[in-house]
Amino acid sequence: MTSLEHFPIPLLGFAAFSGTGKTTLITQLLPELTKRGLRIGMVKHSHHDIEMDNPNKDSYKLRKAGACQMVLASPHRTILFAEQDEPAEPALITQLNWLNTNELDLVLVEGFRHENFTKIELHRPSLGKPILANEDKYIIAIATDAAIDKTALLERELTYLELNDINVITDFIVHYSQQ
Repeated sequence: MTSLEHFPIPLLGFAAFSGTGKTTLITQLLPELTKRGLRIGMVKHSHHDIEMDNPNKDSYKLRKAGACQMVLASPHRTILFAEQDEPAEPALITQLNWLNTNELDLVLVEGFRHENFTKIELHRPSLGKPILANEDKYIIAIATDAAIDKTALLERELTYLELNDINVITDFIVHYSQQ
């Protein structure tokens, strides 16, 4: 197990309050980043009890019978299921360690905003939420769809991105991944 600060490839998160559009933005960014030759890994946090397996399938039955880890492999994809002993908030590093970083150039993370790793904040002033960068020193850029008061952020070197300009955000991420 490695640490977030020593993760072997670039790691970049998207931090925002619920309803800001993280998933929408990432689904627009992924095709643009892959067009530029980047192999992207993705980790998404969910607060819900997720279940992707079908109760009528053997993999589901084997997992429910007691397998604490289950790899479902086909010619098209491989899926790893890992059961938790007790419900607990997942640690980002634990999730990252499931990835084969030898086959990736960059990992994007949606959620895990309270963990200490580099992030882009998505901020929509119309939602009336505070700017996360005021409290999170790991935020290196703010993507926003309207003017924001930068007074409290003057001591920070932040990049400001137009939230609705996919090309600008893509350029920023590509540059970040090559540092």
